[in-house]
Amino acid sequence: MTTFALALVLASAVAHATWNLFAKRSRGGAPFLWLAFALAVPLYAPIAIAVFALSGAHIGPLELLWMFVNAALNVAYGIFLLRGYRAGDLSVVYPLARGSGPMLALVGAIVLFGERPSPLAIGGALAIVAGILALTGDPRKLRARGAGAAVGYALLTGVTIAAYTLWDKQGVSGLLIPPVIYEWGANVFRAVILTPLALPRWPDVRAEWRTNRAAVLAVAALSPLAYMLVLTALAISPVSYVAPAREIGILFGVLLGARTLAEGDIGKRSIAAILMVGGVIALALG
Repeated sequence: MTTFALALVLASAVAHATWNLFAKRSRGGAPFLWLAFALAVPLYAPIAIAVFALSGAHIGPLELLWMFVNAALNVAYGIFLLRGYRAGDLSVVYPLARGSGPMLALVGAIVLFGERPSPLAIGGALAIVAGILALTGDPRKLRARGAGAAVGYALLTGVTIAAYTLWDKQGVSGLLIPPVIYEWGANVFRAVILTPLALPRWPDVRAEWRTNRAAVLAVAALSPLAYMLVLTALAISPVSYVAPAREIGILFGVLLGARTLAEGDIGKRSIAAILMVGGVIALALG
């Protein structure tokens, strides 16, 4: 990975962890997501139009299909993530969600494509598992502690992360869709997909705007920016490097949750996050 691509990924990690902090504070659902996606469309429209005009990109039915599938996966990602935040702590849900994606991608490659990862890659997967166990403690106590739902939603979030990362690599590298246009178009589709859920709950949408306006605006600004940076890195670097490298956001998520939200256990959760980051780095090197 080039220094420029790594800088993009690190900047994306900071933006991503920050918008997750705002999302956790809001404790919103479909109304919150719809507001954030809908507001992101006009916010980034001038940039997307300028990129389209300057790049001369071709956007046909296939490119639109790629954006729509991305949108569907990201809507599922957002719903799972926010439900996880309602059920548990940011510094548990965020690392599990971000750390499980690369591990699930490794398992998928073995099962679906017959790949044989190196011992270093297998060691990285085991380090991620160790980090998960360090975060959640004894699995038999998850139900008693009421953390089972949070862990489940976090892992579902990880599944969607693995899916859309592989899908989007083909979108920006194979179809050559400019990252800004790709993310902006996907945001349009996300708002459209959530509209049938938001309109019947319009009083909730208005209440969400009144109560959590700052969080909505922060997510609308930072979430597309974070992924535009990742897509740009994916366009110029292998996904096997970008996907693990962006998990450095796990550390930011743990620190934000433990310090800003006073969720506690910063020592244990930091050790778990370091294990998970080390695991995804080993996956990349392996």
